[in-house]
Amino acid sequence: MKDILQELEDRRAEARMGGGQARVDAQHAKGKLTARERVELLLDEGSFEEFDMFVAHRCTDFGMEKERPYSDGVVTGWGTINGRLVYVFSQDFTVLGGSVSETHAKKICKIMDMAVQNGAPVIGINDSGGARIQEGVDSLAGYGEVFQRNITASGVVPQISVIMGPCAGGAVYSPAMTDFIFMVKDSSYMFVTGPDVVKTVTNEQVTAEELGGATTHTRKSSVADGAFENDVEALAEVRRLVDFLPSSNREKPPVRPFFDDPGRIEDSLDTLIPDNPNMPYDMKELILKVADEGDFYEIQEEFAKNMITGFIRIEGQTVGVVANQPMVLAGCLDIDSSRKAARFVRFCDCFEIPLLTLVDVPGFLPGVTQEYNGVIKHGAKLLFAYGEATVPKVTVITRKAYGGAYVVMSSKHLRGDFNYAWPTSEIAVMGAKGATEIIHRADRGNAEALAAHAKDYEDRFASPFVAAERGFVDEVIMPQSTRKRVARAFASLRGKKAQMPWKKHDNIPL
Repeated sequence: MKDILQELEDRRAEARMGGGQARVDAQHAKGKLTARERVELLLDEGSFEEFDMFVAHRCTDFGMEKERPYSDGVVTGWGTINGRLVYVFSQDFTVLGGSVSETHAKKICKIMDMAVQNGAPVIGINDSGGARIQEGVDSLAGYGEVFQRNITASGVVPQISVIMGPCAGGAVYSPAMTDFIFMVKDSSYMFVTGPDVVKTVTNEQVTAEELGGATTHTRKSSVADGAFENDVEALAEVRRLVDFLPSSNREKPPVRPFFDDPGRIEDSLDTLIPDNPNMPYDMKELILKVADEGDFYEIQEEFAKNMITGFIRIEGQTVGVVANQPMVLAGCLDIDSSRKAARFVRFCDCFEIPLLTLVDVPGFLPGVTQEYNGVIKHGAKLLFAYGEATVPKVTVITRKAYGGAYVVMSSKHLRGDFNYAWPTSEIAVMGAKGATEIIHRADRGNAEALAAHAKDYEDRFASPFVAAERGFVDEVIMPQSTRKRVARAFASLRGKKAQMPWKKHDNIPL
């Protein structure tokens, strides 16, 4: 009996060493943790239960039968984050470069199936050289099976991808279909075709970092939702994100203890809006003052900065925030901000996370580039996302809400539940200056007359009271009481039940 137990321990020790000490040391030398170290950091201490530790590949071509390491380049299993069940896979770069084989893919598929079955998030840690070329089409078939699991799990359980090394070729499409992608600066990259292929085909010279590094994907492409300095920080932030999310679409997000008075009055908000309507202010100040303990988890912070998206808690309950940022492009909606916000709104609706929308939007960004690149269709994505969302929706208009952009930003007409406005808000088809120049064309040469007309237009339309008279704004509120009013609104909506007519699925303007 002792011999058998010793053999088990020996085999476990061999599996835990991955590709051997030399490769582990090489991984550490690059500033990267090993697959198992990452899992241990991500999960609560001692909670990890591993699956398929002794799985080995079955390939016999190209001399592969002589090298059959345990775990086959991916560590899979389940554990807890702050006591809540999650499933995890972590690719092991020390074993055959973390390359994906048929059995490697089957291990990932197994835990994804279990996650959907048991209603728990899936967290994938990617660090792989791509498909295992020696296995040919079997490897590609493995990728296809993983992709199908990503699609099946979408909207059922939260899926989070952490890119902690290379992720290239077909491998990028699995993270691309997950809900959140995080990268590590200077040690992770994603691209469909690498720098060498790009140079051969297009003659463009580019480094891996420039082509698909963390900076590229958080600022330019919007593929990634955030980038962190190192593996440790990235995993800590993933733990923090999971705390905001429900385990599945069958559950509500966790309620956390809070020590912040829901009725807290913030006098400083009464002076947040500058007297000059063209002066910017920082919308994040309002978000932090509405949130419990000023805690805000921002998503896609570096991309489309004219729109802010992220999670806060109000009375301990998760709320998704979408807010225009007057500090950038005057808070205009454009292609990038519409896409960013639409995806976030749809995620929140999938998982029953209420939505708080903070509005200061002068309209859609004008320009040839925007029109040529399809601002009509991209702007419609956000409109569609808000209109189809059945979660509780609370909107606060702080200053400008002009034209179509007013309607798009979770207006009453898109089934907003509570639509509040500050006394400083201006709800109109367009700004007073532009409107008077159209209405009073005959007076274009007369500056005094135009000024008088503009003043008249402002008095009549550029205030919240015309919209309030028509019931499009439920209440004009004091800025200082925003947290209190928003908290009470969400509390009253906790039993909300709303449904769209039956359909197989919608056809959002992609």
